[in-house]
Amino acid sequence: MRKIIANPFVCQGYESPKYFCDRHEETKNLLNSLYNGRNITLISPRRLGKTGLIWNVFHHIQSENKDAICLYLDIFPTQSQHELVDMLGAAVLNNALSRGKAFGKKVMKFLGALRPVVGVDQMSGFPQVTLNTDPTQAEMSLKSIFSLLGNLDKEVFIAIDEFQQINEYPESGTEALLRSHIQFLRNVHFIFSGSKQHMMSEMFLSPKRPFYQSTDIMNLLPLEEEDYYHFANGFFEGKGGHLDREVFRELYATFDGYTWYLQSVLNRLYESSKKVDSTKLLRSTILSVTESKAPQYEYLMQMLTSNQFAVLRAIARERVANEPTGKEFLKKHKLSSASSVNTALETLVDKELVCRLQDGYIVYDRFLGIWLSRL
Repeated sequence: MRKIIANPFVCQGYESPKYFCDRHEETKNLLNSLYNGRNITLISPRRLGKTGLIWNVFHHIQSENKDAICLYLDIFPTQSQHELVDMLGAAVLNNALSRGKAFGKKVMKFLGALRPVVGVDQMSGFPQVTLNTDPTQAEMSLKSIFSLLGNLDKEVFIAIDEFQQINEYPESGTEALLRSHIQFLRNVHFIFSGSKQHMMSEMFLSPKRPFYQSTDIMNLLPLEEEDYYHFANGFFEGKGGHLDREVFRELYATFDGYTWYLQSVLNRLYESSKKVDSTKLLRSTILSVTESKAPQYEYLMQMLTSNQFAVLRAIARERVANEPTGKEFLKKHKLSSASSVNTALETLVDKELVCRLQDGYIVYDRFLGIWLSRL
């Protein structure tokens, strides 16, 4: 039975190409790389749509080859090599179980040494495997998983999101270990995606790193405004309404074309209105979404020092801070000194509250930026 989507502006997960805007060229390039045996590195700031793009690529792969195995891992929460192994092994086993008893039993037997525990997902009611491998055996466990995948008579596609997280592991050789296995897997293809551009570029473009020149590189950019407008307006027209072009232009400019923010606001507009032809309605909707997040933002601000908070708010009020340590910026926002701003910036960047673009520093979460600028 086809799933009915009440609101076409999806804010979480992936539904189908119908609810996924454009990215035709990016999807085609990713598929071409993977089908021709080239792994690919996808670099993009958060909220720009890289996860949706990966799932769109997986949708196309499985539409053409239902036997293909597609695995998505977000390793941001992992803190060590063995946690990565647990996540990868669990993904392989859960995929195997979803393919029927015979294949699931075969994979379970092969990976039995990883101590899989079969339970039931409380949300879905389906069987779910978790792993708790011995941390001292992480390297051997990883070898077993890749050995299994390499010997399958299926094409395997693995996306490892927030790949730069392996730099935070206490084990120093994780990059080299992964590279040593991956380079020999002919039927297993990888997408390495990440949101920290500097770290990802260093990992894949520095001659000193194990993954140097081992993948194609793709930097994701915001969707073209015109393409996004036609995508969005099509849904409003589908219910006998209309989305004014100038209103959308202001929405796009407010969030610099970042997909998740646009989707969040369009979702609310679609819910409440058939015809959107007023910037007043747009602004009140943006404010409504922002205010709904106020409790979490208030809690977050309690974790900052007064100096960090002052610098963060100053950047939000500027929207883009070109020279946050300059005399004019310090005077305008009543900040004490360039050195104190630099110290605060280091922490704010590390906490991913602020990021640096070509034009200057911005507050990473655009809704947080709006909330702060109104304080």
